[in-house]
Amino acid sequence: MKTDVLIIGAGPAGIFTAIEMIRNGSRKKITIIEKGASIEHRKCPKAATGKCMNCKPYCHITTGFSGAGAFSDGKLSLSCEVGGSLPELIGTEKAQKTIEYVDKIYLEFGADKNVEGVGHPDEVKEIRKRAIQAGLKLVDCPIRHLGTEKAQDIYLAIERYLADSGVELRFGEECTDLIFDGEQCLGASVSDGRSHTEWYADETVVATGRRGADWLESLCEAHGIAHLPGTVDIGVRVEVRNEVMEFVNRVLYESKLIGYPRPFKNKVRTFCQNPGGFVSQENYDNDLAVVNGHSYKQVKSENTNLAILCSHNFTYPFNQPIAYAQKVGELTNMLADGSILVQRFGDILDGKRTWEKELSQSNVRPTLPDAVAGDITAALPYRSMTNIINFIQAADLVVPGLASYETLLYSPELKFYSNKIKMDEDFTTNIRGLHCLGDSSGWTRGLMMASIMGALMGRKLA
Repeated sequence: MKTDVLIIGAGPAGIFTAIEMIRNGSRKKITIIEKGASIEHRKCPKAATGKCMNCKPYCHITTGFSGAGAFSDGKLSLSCEVGGSLPELIGTEKAQKTIEYVDKIYLEFGADKNVEGVGHPDEVKEIRKRAIQAGLKLVDCPIRHLGTEKAQDIYLAIERYLADSGVELRFGEECTDLIFDGEQCLGASVSDGRSHTEWYADETVVATGRRGADWLESLCEAHGIAHLPGTVDIGVRVEVRNEVMEFVNRVLYESKLIGYPRPFKNKVRTFCQNPGGFVSQENYDNDLAVVNGHSYKQVKSENTNLAILCSHNFTYPFNQPIAYAQKVGELTNMLADGSILVQRFGDILDGKRTWEKELSQSNVRPTLPDAVAGDITAALPYRSMTNIINFIQAADLVVPGLASYETLLYSPELKFYSNKIKMDEDFTTNIRGLHCLGDSSGWTRGLMMASIMGALMGRKLA
């Protein structure tokens, strides 16, 4: 099979590569290979069954058109200070201008015109003052909140736009390997579960998202794609009553705090804050269950959840950060019999596990009802756990009540980022004809940065 531009992965980076090529008048044939289903065929059965069914051959929440974006709470961070290290590669000014450009495209497809986290300068100063007193940094970032249900509508409109514009969308097909001729990429080997097809292309774009980070890492090792050691984030999903987060929810919507707590001074940060949201479960191909969170535009809970993540950077001779984090997750899953583990913060400080009865008596009722009460400290590494505890206690000075006894911690919250692919500002690797985009490239984290990386790639390929 032959095409001009072969895109592996229909997440935001791959999608916006195609959109920008179309908008620049490209007449090249564009083919997108996606392991999962189209947006209209992505269905999670948990709403009907009440528990995770561990769907095979893949989890519909993480796989399919738009990637995990369609089932996330859909936050577009409108500042280049948030979302990875792409500005280091392309420059801050270019990154910010492209964010503003891509944001307009999302608006065209139906994104909410309201921007959260703006218009409260005095209150922001007060929150920043508290953060400084706590030894933390506040990154106040404007947020355009799509909402989980609205994100699906937006990406459905984008999917139809691509199809109507002549983009070949091939669902249910998985890239198994890339095709090389020396130091040139010729395309990819693809399987639909029954047969294999070789696709040849002038340019191949790998944009497999966080979901495909370990797969891309294995390709780097096998084919000599130049890369740098990556980072892996190990943490927890924190859940509190809305009353605790009411002030920062109103002023910032998402309070992004960064700290380097003693004694280890690893970077610890908050991520993906969901006012009135719900804690959720995602499953990876290797049966690893991880926790996440989302929020809807219309349906709200009594709680707010957010991730607290501890970044781990490994040095020689260790070069398997993703495998390390997966082992942590597997151990946590083992303690919860394959489910997500939840524990009260006060029980962690008291050195005891949490019991189901204690959860039922608490002010904070879990929004993930099939989470298993237990002891996450029996699985998380000492370094990670110590950093998380110290960070929560510091953040309590910014958000009083965050470190209360009844605050819930869910585990494992893991963020896999591929080893950072070595590329120039045109996203060209040391392999001719091969480009790596989005979260799987190690350069971005989240919807907006992955989207702008795709838009910039599309301009180059048009």
